[in-house]
Amino acid sequence: MAYANYQYKGRNFIGEVDGDHLVPLAGLTDVGPETSVELLASAARLTESRVALSDVTLRAASPRAGKILCVGLNYKDHANDASTAVFPILFPKYTSTLVGPDDDIILPPESTQVDFEGELAVIIGKTGRRIAQQDAMDHILGYCVSNDVTMRDFQNKSHQWLQGKVWDNTTPLGPCIVTPAEADITKAVISTTLNGQVVQKSDLSHLIFSIPTLIATISEFTTLEPGDVILTGTPSGVGYRRDPQLFLKDGDTITVAVEGVGSITNNVRAEV
Repeated sequence: MAYANYQYKGRNFIGEVDGDHLVPLAGLTDVGPETSVELLASAARLTESRVALSDVTLRAASPRAGKILCVGLNYKDHANDASTAVFPILFPKYTSTLVGPDDDIILPPESTQVDFEGELAVIIGKTGRRIAQQDAMDHILGYCVSNDVTMRDFQNKSHQWLQGKVWDNTTPLGPCIVTPAEADITKAVISTTLNGQVVQKSDLSHLIFSIPTLIATISEFTTLEPGDVILTGTPSGVGYRRDPQLFLKDGDTITVAVEGVGSITNNVRAEV
């Protein structure tokens, strides 16, 4: 089963994916703090109002996320010293950063080092605090794909990363939320392709901190609620670590794909 947030004829809906169509869920408009796994599963399916995916505008996978928690340096091939990592690097994003899976990535005039970070995102579906690792999977609504677009010149202005990570309308999230029963991500391949060239490729077995570990760690200090998002980190190949460095520019097209979950493709354009 998979869900999508979408807009059709000026109205917002949550739909269950049915092949190349979406079946709206009665009374629900988007994934958010009140849309638990149970609520989504029990909502009436309005089959008479099913609509083709090609006729809708897909929205961010969790457009009203209360919390977006991101993990830095969480792939063995990306971290400088994975063997000594004892606690994940964590930083927040805001809902204002999110855009739909097909929306343009806008290059702000203030930054000249706009970088890509293909990532698997986890969407929470059940409230929990101090969640044990063995119970963590019960709190997941599903998975989707994200690009943690980062302004490196701003990120490196201080030891904190916030100012490089929270630019408005820079983080595509989608295309759909695929439930754990539908996606075996144990060794799923993750890749980023820029203008037809693969620039990142790894698989999820290389995560330093597993998804259950991340859920347990984060929920120790904050309550996780439905709609919350965890970005699980990016593999090696990001632009600022390349020689020569590679940053996004006006006219680029970038795709992030996670095997069994989906892919997002975004055009890049300069802000005008």
